[in-house]
Amino acid sequence: MDRELRDRFTGLWRRFFDGADLPVAYFYGSGDEKRTRRKPPDGHRCVVADILRALRGKTVVLDADTIGCEGGRRYFGFTRAPRPHFEHFLSYGIPGTVEGERYKKTPELVKSVMKHLPNFRAPGKTIVFKRWDTLDDGDEPEAVVFFARPDVLAGLFTLANFDEAVQNAVYAPFGSGCGTIVSYPHLEKDLENPRAVLGMFDVSARPCVPTDVLTFSVPMKRFIRMIGNMEESFLITPSWRKVLKRIRSVHRES
Repeated sequence: MDRELRDRFTGLWRRFFDGADLPVAYFYGSGDEKRTRRKPPDGHRCVVADILRALRGKTVVLDADTIGCEGGRRYFGFTRAPRPHFEHFLSYGIPGTVEGERYKKTPELVKSVMKHLPNFRAPGKTIVFKRWDTLDDGDEPEAVVFFARPDVLAGLFTLANFDEAVQNAVYAPFGSGCGTIVSYPHLEKDLENPRAVLGMFDVSARPCVPTDVLTFSVPMKRFIRMIGNMEESFLITPSWRKVLKRIRSVHRES
């Protein structure tokens, strides 16, 4: 990790988004991070709850054995096969066998959706989450994720569009909470013009985050551009200073 870039953004964030949480960065590891790896869960545990520990400055290291939900393992690339009866799980279930989440109307519709769901093989044995200001020299994040309230999201959304002529520099795909944090940004990161991903609309994962928080995930290629644009963008205008005053007020109260 370029320490100059790390420290520059940290300073700019405190200047323009004072009081809001720094993002969590993530990257795939070699498996040498056993010291800090989470213990295997006793039962189901939404992986979003694990990621949130990084917001408090902890290094979170996960692998196929320590992720407490099947979806997390798949959407982080540690397994490529969906759970049995997934098409019924996401729709109306099978009485006595699978309880349905009812996020899609029919199993047939789920099968159609599955053709377009992100599916990739993890490029490492572990996935590591660290708050931006705790990144070390050897860390090479592939994306960052903000857990943010509406005013902060407005700033991030507008900044991501600052140097774009297209209207979809940010998009909100249907998917799990962990999928919009990792899977979609992972598949965007090597594109010539990667998009930011708005997420955490997953009803099942919503209880893991505060009521007014969504995620904004950004591949590093785009994030570096966003950092470079901050000091000449709307962030230096009186319009943003009005919003910043409210951001400061909200975060003092929380």
